[in-house]
Amino acid sequence: MSRHAFSSVLLIAVVAMLLSACAPRNAPSGPGDAEPEIMIETEATRGAFITQDGLELPLRAWLPADGKRPSAIILAVHGFNDYSHAFEEAGQSFAEQGIAVYAYDQRGFGDAPHRGLWPGKEVLAEDLRTAANLLRKRNPGVPLHVLGESMGGAVAVVAATTEAGLPVDSLVLSAPAVWARSTQPWYQRVALWAAVRTVPWFKPSGAGLQRQASDNIEMLRELGRDPLVLKRSRVDAIYGLVNLMDAALAAGSNLETPTLVLYGKKDEIVPRKPVDRFWEALPNREGHRYALYEDGWHLLLRDLQADVVISDIAAWVEEEDRGRLPSSAEVLTKQAPAS
Repeated sequence: MSRHAFSSVLLIAVVAMLLSACAPRNAPSGPGDAEPEIMIETEATRGAFITQDGLELPLRAWLPADGKRPSAIILAVHGFNDYSHAFEEAGQSFAEQGIAVYAYDQRGFGDAPHRGLWPGKEVLAEDLRTAANLLRKRNPGVPLHVLGESMGGAVAVVAATTEAGLPVDSLVLSAPAVWARSTQPWYQRVALWAAVRTVPWFKPSGAGLQRQASDNIEMLRELGRDPLVLKRSRVDAIYGLVNLMDAALAAGSNLETPTLVLYGKKDEIVPRKPVDRFWEALPNREGHRYALYEDGWHLLLRDLQADVVISDIAAWVEEEDRGRLPSSAEVLTKQAPAS
């Protein structure tokens, strides 16, 4: 072997070794020695969700007063780097209207184990399915709906379109994270591909992006002060999120569960183009609705006009006239196939 050939082989070997040493790191599984369970007292607001593999995730609940039987139940799933506290104001409002809300910190986020590590899209979807099944058993006969915000919306779509499905009456997707690779600029895809193979542990700052998530500035400041809200993400966690968004966008054409998509026209986090593409891919059936809010931002449930969005969701889960939501939001409707 010539010196040049030997040097080339050596270089390839060194690069391969470096890449293998910098493989993405996923959160480890739970101990697997416990039955899934939701632990919370009737009047309590805090509890725990024991997952299918025995991991204990923090749980919050907002329940109708005096132990009253709820008219509907919402299982709320938070977004990337956020946690169950995201639904505090909305949960209180829903509870006052007789609707129970449950939300847990997804593994890797908030106060859940393995903070900052990506769990994997299949695991997140299975957690949601397990929680939904537990709530079904806990509240027989009460309509159950999943409300997914941003990343939580993507998790809900993936869970609902797998073979096992999701045992719910409907989905509400608030600014769903469906910004898949196919809708991203090439340089963004290339940069992530390279980074996850070389520096998966690196936590880039998003300070220079100049993106605003809401018009509720005081709420944004509180998020900045909240120690349980992740301020920076590992590259491999971002890579995992993009994989999830790929799967969610691709799954749209298989989504049969009645779905309400919510999107703010001022959203600077998830572009409208992929959300429109997701909507267009949904099967043509009367159970799907797409509400567009002129003054809405990404965090619709915490914007200054959050009450408008919350009223629309309440009307949806209470199964009022779903063709016309209480707000003045522009509502698009899928056309049912001709008989």
